[in-house]
Amino acid sequence: MAMRSRNLKLALGALVIALLVGGGALAWYDSREDCCAVPENAELGLMTSLPLYWPEGSQIADIAGGQAELPWQRTVLERSHSLLPLDTLSPIPALSPNDPPEDPLAGLDRLAIVQPRGLSPADNVALDDWVRAGGRLLLVLDPMLTGHYDYGLGDPRRPSDVALIPPVVARWGLEMNFDEAQSAARPVEIDGRAAPLELAGSLREIAGSNADCMIEAADTLALCTIGEGRVTLFADAALFEGEAPDEAKSAAIQSLLEIAFE
Repeated sequence: MAMRSRNLKLALGALVIALLVGGGALAWYDSREDCCAVPENAELGLMTSLPLYWPEGSQIADIAGGQAELPWQRTVLERSHSLLPLDTLSPIPALSPNDPPEDPLAGLDRLAIVQPRGLSPADNVALDDWVRAGGRLLLVLDPMLTGHYDYGLGDPRRPSDVALIPPVVARWGLEMNFDEAQSAARPVEIDGRAAPLELAGSLREIAGSNADCMIEAADTLALCTIGEGRVTLFADAALFEGEAPDEAKSAAIQSLLEIAFE
């Protein structure tokens, strides 16, 4: 995979962090020309705590040797996008004091954030500014993950079981609630395709806000215009969970991508 110039100085540090944190959301680039080729499609920034980019528990030797099997979720995403894994959204001080900060969002107009570990205050500001300037965001937040993961509770390599709702969501005029009495599994329709839900959240506009949103799919999907940009918020990450390929989930993910970016 070709390395973007703004990530060149960060690649080694991101690799070390990825070994500690896991989940495949952090940037790592292999210089081998025959490794990890992606289609030359629109670039999509990806931030996630889920093992979407590399499989859970991947060993660096397997990744470097091209032996790590790609998650099916990554394959779905790469049908229409070239992925750029991110572990931060706000500018990062350069290694040299004479260089400007590295901006992870510079040059991007599409971003997917799927069950993140939590956004810093600087990340919230950077994300809001980026969207209002014309960025398109797919934000997936799950109030209660239902997938099985090998790492125990408290292990930093485990995905975030409960979504930490970024404050910027309220700034956009939305809130997410969770009904503990709901059916564990139920389907909704997203752009004409059935999407299986597992303990999803419920979205609604904050009373008195000036939100410019449409809420659909049994209150699990919000489509919002924010400044010059657009936010597609989905209140369940079950579509992105599971080790075995799932045709229904793949189709639902494709629907979300089309709604958010096309």
